[in-house]
Amino acid sequence: MALIINGEHIDDEIIEAEFRHIKSHYERTLQVACCERDPEFRGIAKDNLTSRALLGQESRRRHPEVSEEDITARLTKLMDEAGGETQFYMNIGMQVKDEALVRENVAGGVRLDKTLQEIYAPEPEPTEAELRACYEANLKHYMTEEEIQASHITKGLSGATSRQEIYQAMRDVRSELLAGADFAKLAEEHRSGEQQQIDLGWFKRGEFMEEFETIAFSMGEGEISPVFNTQLGFHVCTVTGRRPSVARPFDEVKADVRNRFLEEYRDKKFNALLEELKATAKVEDTNPEGESCGH
Repeated sequence: MALIINGEHIDDEIIEAEFRHIKSHYERTLQVACCERDPEFRGIAKDNLTSRALLGQESRRRHPEVSEEDITARLTKLMDEAGGETQFYMNIGMQVKDEALVRENVAGGVRLDKTLQEIYAPEPEPTEAELRACYEANLKHYMTEEEIQASHITKGLSGATSRQEIYQAMRDVRSELLAGADFAKLAEEHRSGEQQQIDLGWFKRGEFMEEFETIAFSMGEGEISPVFNTQLGFHVCTVTGRRPSVARPFDEVKADVRNRFLEEYRDKKFNALLEELKATAKVEDTNPEGESCGH
């Protein structure tokens, strides 16, 4: 047994499952090499499990009994959020419906909710000055998205004898543009039909083809792109306007700022509770180094 918190034993299988979950997350995001940070990840896993155990113990101490009505209400909400009872059981990984076990676990959630409500209460009503300070401290979260306006000349592969033929034709077009030819006039000359857009208007990232956006958002205003390819064919584009990312006015995002202020308040109270519980807890780790790489 590797972890005992105030007499509550945490099974090795639970520690290992938490460790694998954490490691797989970091490997997806950081490309961690095998075993390189295993001691760190195992430490995070044990800390997570210790925190959950302590919160569970404190919740049971404060609320040893919870009503069946509260359990049913929370369970119903969880099933609705999951899209129904069947999907709920699939999500929690239970192949056989075990209502008694599920209700026992849900009761733990009810106790924790009640405990946190007590910890957070009474929630403060922030002043205008506090909200403005929160706004300034978190300005990066209230920025508009960068927008550009672009025009392009494009040629599809329809009717061409080869891709090389179209590619070379677009290289010739680009050479004319670099020599000073008017983009709009040249685009009209090479337009394949009235429905083909030249001016693409204003757009943000994620609103257009990724290949096109990668090129367009990397360009300066008035710059001529290299010839590049998308599913529609070969393109040459130019950026005709740019609206940089700017801070949205405080009054426009005031409600969001208030929510963030309260979330930060709750985080502080939650972390203070955890630190208090850890300071007085008896935590026994009988295997502090964890398993070696080969196991």
